[in-house]
Amino acid sequence: MLGFVCFMGPGLFNALNGLGGGGRLDKTTSANSNVAVYATFAFAAFFAGSINNKLGSRLTLLLGTTGYALYVGSYLALNIHPDSGAFVITAGAILGVCAGLLWTAQGSLMMAYPTESQKGLYVGIFWAIFNLGSVVGASVSLGQNFHSEANAVGNGTYIGFLILTAIGVLIPMLMADPQKMIRVDGTKVTTPRHPSWKVEIYGLWVALRTDPLILLLFPMFFASNWFYTWQFNDYNGTLFNIRGRALNTLVYYIAQIIGSLFIGIILDQKRLRRRSRAFIGWGILFGMTFVVHVWAYFYQRDYTRATFGEDDPRMDIYDSKYPSRVWLYIFCGLLDAMWQTATYWLMGAMSNDPAKLAHFAGFYKSIQSAGAAGIWRADAVGRPFMDIFLSTWILLVAGLLFALPMIHLRVKDHTVIEDEALTRMDDGGHILPANEVDIEEAAQTKRS
Repeated sequence: MLGFVCFMGPGLFNALNGLGGGGRLDKTTSANSNVAVYATFAFAAFFAGSINNKLGSRLTLLLGTTGYALYVGSYLALNIHPDSGAFVITAGAILGVCAGLLWTAQGSLMMAYPTESQKGLYVGIFWAIFNLGSVVGASVSLGQNFHSEANAVGNGTYIGFLILTAIGVLIPMLMADPQKMIRVDGTKVTTPRHPSWKVEIYGLWVALRTDPLILLLFPMFFASNWFYTWQFNDYNGTLFNIRGRALNTLVYYIAQIIGSLFIGIILDQKRLRRRSRAFIGWGILFGMTFVVHVWAYFYQRDYTRATFGEDDPRMDIYDSKYPSRVWLYIFCGLLDAMWQTATYWLMGAMSNDPAKLAHFAGFYKSIQSAGAAGIWRADAVGRPFMDIFLSTWILLVAGLLFALPMIHLRVKDHTVIEDEALTRMDDGGHILPANEVDIEEAAQTKRS
């Protein structure tokens, strides 16, 4: 159910963005709307863990899904009224707040529901279902625009997306209460308490203070949406016509499904210790980062913003150069899914408590969105393609290098009660000593 919430919302949003410029010829409006999305996203997500723990995950998800329908509707309005760019940017700002709520609730549940031996599989399954939304959206766009000679998406595409995102708003109402969930090994999911807002905000600080090594994942968080700008706008949106962009988007998200399941299975290999799996996952990401960006460099060096004006011909799927270019885009999709899945898995390896994981997910989406806002703005003001490309490559490598000592120092074969400060925190904000409480007792206290 959680996967299908994101199937209908963020999945279709990604399909729209994957067309380059939101499927429109004017990529500047799209880039500026993404700046608005990620700027408000960054602020809202930082505190969204406290909001999620106070309101509960289902209500938080419900509030979060509404922004996606509004955003898709704004692109339909722009297609009908070309002078309504301000509405798109405003809708993007509202979406950012909603997305901060949705992704924080999602991250908390996705990392807390599985047992320690299944976290990679659960993240992979979620990421696969979520990206099916992008696959469906891209398929709709490809079908509607396959014979189009234009470089922009028609109204029918946006209407289809709008109907699907509106359906997605209803799904959280059908989900089971997380307090009733039982893991496959028979243990109950530790559910967040509902103390005062003051204590809930204090819990955010406690999560950071008692587990400071999460800071070493912040560069990895920062890089995790940075690459979309070059991939979507500066590669797919620049080089290809609408038919090529639609097909590229389709195979990109199919690759994401494969990539997320592949890395998830590797990270859950029971024959290996969890620490060993963490280092193997890191090595796969490091290798994929260089494969993709060395390959992409040989294409990026051949074109600039001045090379491609709005009226210049774009590459079609029947062109001789197209197969090699689309294979690069497939590998971009594989890297994206592996990066996101591994990042969630690393956070999940640090805790099993949904209250703490909600804060971690909030940190993740906040830092991620701050980076995305910056790079989308750089694209909107016309920074050279090569600058954006090289910054993407550098940040991905830096994120992995910072994460390496965190894996060495923090990832253990099992999570213990000493690592769960929020599990041991009472409604007054006092943290009980580890020798005075165990996880099941803490869980029972929270349930009562």
